[in-house]
Amino acid sequence: MALYLIGDVQGCNSALQRLLDEISFSPSRDTLFLLGDLVNRGPDSAGVVRRLMGYGAAAQCLLGNHDLHLLAIAYGARRPGRHDTLNGILDAPDRQAMLDWLRWQRMAILEQVAGHDVLMVHAGVLPTWTATQTMALAKEVESVLRGAALGEFLQQMYDDQPDHWDEALTGTARWRVIVNALTRLRFCTPAGQMEFRTTGGLDAAPAGYLPWFEVPGRQTSGVMLAFGHWSTLGWLGRSDVLSLDTGCVWGGALSALRLESVNGQLQQQLIQVKCQQAQKPG
Repeated sequence: MALYLIGDVQGCNSALQRLLDEISFSPSRDTLFLLGDLVNRGPDSAGVVRRLMGYGAAAQCLLGNHDLHLLAIAYGARRPGRHDTLNGILDAPDRQAMLDWLRWQRMAILEQVAGHDVLMVHAGVLPTWTATQTMALAKEVESVLRGAALGEFLQQMYDDQPDHWDEALTGTARWRVIVNALTRLRFCTPAGQMEFRTTGGLDAAPAGYLPWFEVPGRQTSGVMLAFGHWSTLGWLGRSDVLSLDTGCVWGGALSALRLESVNGQLQQQLIQVKCQQAQKPG
């Protein structure tokens, strides 16, 4: 049995098929962990969702900002953007089944492989959060997404404030900080103040800000952290940090990282397939 971490698919169903063929994926034997942004910008978001739904428990999926964007459009909380490619889901006869499936996907996953804790998020984790706290906060948002108040929350989800964590936060403000950290974070201050305008690579950090995983004293430094979201960062394979958004939809590659226990040791193998179409960022 092998475990595969897969970066942002963003509706590139043909690339996903080629990647799964490359790794000889078997849903009866292997498990996929998709790190969010399953949909949008690519040509076949509906195909991606239907495929992953069909794999059942063999496909464990995180929600990214584009997946939440789809839910917000579907529930009337947001207007489609001119670069969105979501009509294949929104106009589909099985639209509701796909949306309901998305609502039940995760905001964070903590898995143990060969004695190593692997914490998976779409974008980032605030430096004061432990892995245990991250999972608890993710579950708070998951409960909202699956509940009757989903539409009301989506109406209020889009805001950059509050831009830092405070345990005293309640309700929508609290959930918004959690969502922004888990699905949008790239840079923050050592104190955990988030910045969302900058989309460049590591050398683009604004004055006073750091990549979230470089903050000294980060409370999740003792676990391996895997994330997507940051295509301008691309593949980063450290002992503690795994970045897997390699810009498939922008003409890059779709990446899978194979994690496997061999004689009690954690082994890694990066597998990539080139994407066949490139979208313009926007």
